[in-house]
Amino acid sequence: MMQATLLPLHTQRMGIIVLLLIATVGGNISAASAASSAGTYAEWAWPVASPHPVIRPYIAPATKYSAGHRGIDIRSPIGSIVRSPADGVIHFSGFVVNRSIVSIDHGAGTLSSFEPVLSDLIEGTLVHRGDPIGTLQPGHCTATCLHLGARVHGHYVSPMNFLGDIPRSVLLPTRAIP
Repeated sequence: MMQATLLPLHTQRMGIIVLLLIATVGGNISAASAASSAGTYAEWAWPVASPHPVIRPYIAPATKYSAGHRGIDIRSPIGSIVRSPADGVIHFSGFVVNRSIVSIDHGAGTLSSFEPVLSDLIEGTLVHRGDPIGTLQPGHCTATCLHLGARVHGHYVSPMNFLGDIPRSVLLPTRAIP
């Protein structure tokens, strides 16, 4: 008969903290892990020319249907050329309600979306990083901006992850572990 081995108390506590963290942000961890394992993070180019100040950041919704800002707004003048941030295939190009939208399937469950962008590209068109995908139109912000969204396996994530502007978190001990 096998005898159970108890882990040290600090190891048990760390395990509980990790499980609570996973339970708290569950969907985002799986989406982030999938994107990270697919090698897509920090590989995108900015879709508009410099300077490209972010005037409204990504704000994760508390739940799938809660309020939030599911992308970033990048200030850029009307008529700016919008470019594909990475290789992919046009997933959608057209109007939703009164806004022109373009979305690109980058593979591995990753989609980017751009609004308001007018494009003559059609679904299925192959695009490469830096290829023009359309021109920026007025209508999303009071100051003209491009709304850039990103989804991984249907979950919204911050596009800044793909642009390489979010430093990785590092957990440091708060006390010495005996």
